[in-house]
Amino acid sequence: MQFFIQAFSIGFLLSVLIGPVFFILLETSITKGFRAAISFDLGVFLSDLLYILIAVMFMEQIKGLDTASNKILFSFIGGTIFILYGLFTFFKKPALTENSVIDTNEVVNMPVTQTKDYVMLGVKGFLLNFANPLVIFYWLSVASFANQFAPDKSGIGWVFLFISIVLLTFFGVDILKILAAKKLRPLVNQKLLTALNRVIGIVFCLFGVFLILQNLIQKT
Repeated sequence: MQFFIQAFSIGFLLSVLIGPVFFILLETSITKGFRAAISFDLGVFLSDLLYILIAVMFMEQIKGLDTASNKILFSFIGGTIFILYGLFTFFKKPALTENSVIDTNEVVNMPVTQTKDYVMLGVKGFLLNFANPLVIFYWLSVASFANQFAPDKSGIGWVFLFISIVLLTFFGVDILKILAAKKLRPLVNQKLLTALNRVIGIVFCLFGVFLILQNLIQKT
């Protein structure tokens, strides 16, 4: 029983941590609707699955990559991607989809979201999550933690079961976030969307700077 409780607890803890992807998930739900946000989150989910497979199957090799020079390289690449995306988001003109939201001062036009848009949102979620070098290291930590609670210490099946519970809990809470954000949709206007884009852009830029500087500071 402790095995399942620990897995659920870690999944819930990871799901409530606020990171860059969290803001994009809420913004997508508000501006593009439930299905669009789910598409984005599925992309994040798939990138997590890929990182989990890499972390579990190549655990020792990844630990070997956990050096100061490699961390600086990974952080610089990931941080640069986040800064560029943050700048793009900061200056991007926002738009809603599917209907029109009428404000007292303006009308926000919302083009219909098409299938290819959902696919692109999934790709966007995958790439943004995959670009964060911290993701594989925290899944590596989760995999190591899972091994401690597994009834069979040498059974990789228990590790995958533990991580599956963590991941499903994580995804389930994300769906609740999407539904909660959707409730704010009737209150949205162009001015609020612009402000939201500014906030997301700043968060991504700051996170990118953090990724680049954290290991440089540690090295010095």
